[in-house]
Amino acid sequence: MDIKEKMHSCQLYLPSDKALMEEQVKYQDLVYEYNMTRPSDSKRLSSLLREMFAEIGEGCYIEPPFHSNFGGHHVHFGKNIYSSTNLTLVDDTHIYVGDNTMFGPNVVIATAGHPLLPELRDKFYQYNAPVRIGHSCWLGAGVIVVPGVTIGDNCVIGAGSIVTKDIPSNTVAVGNPCRVLREIDQRDREYYFKDMKINWEEIEKELE
Repeated sequence: MDIKEKMHSCQLYLPSDKALMEEQVKYQDLVYEYNMTRPSDSKRLSSLLREMFAEIGEGCYIEPPFHSNFGGHHVHFGKNIYSSTNLTLVDDTHIYVGDNTMFGPNVVIATAGHPLLPELRDKFYQYNAPVRIGHSCWLGAGVIVVPGVTIGDNCVIGAGSIVTKDIPSNTVAVGNPCRVLREIDQRDREYYFKDMKINWEEIEKELE
């Protein structure tokens, strides 16, 4: 099994491999270029995202600065995904994100882990496990998602949560460790924030 196969199959491997590090630096150079591009140059920003990511749909935007171990090379974004500043993707293996998902500032999605045994950590051994996030999710500011986690469709993850286990679809989940608080229900069709009512008539007109 070569190092690339180990990277993407949760096997222990040494990330200090010379060829791997040279490849990684090329992708990180693209991240640097993205972060140094003027916000007004939207065409260049879009072009860089297409060059950097494994897959990226239409209508995606990431507010600089953006950080990524492999420059998005192992990241698969659907369409209409938005991230605020300081999105960090530890994409040593694959990250999958569905359409219409939003990330608040300072979100971290990590696929890389290290053994608990210090003798192995001392040698810098690493393993990776993919992360999957469904469509129409909202991850609030400062959310951290650890390796191997799946978040279902239509989920809201509260600000500052640390997601260590899978989260089922159509739920609100918060905390450290992150736990399901409740399902998204009929009340959420009436109120968008506390006692603030949704004006469906106005929204329907705006969407005509």
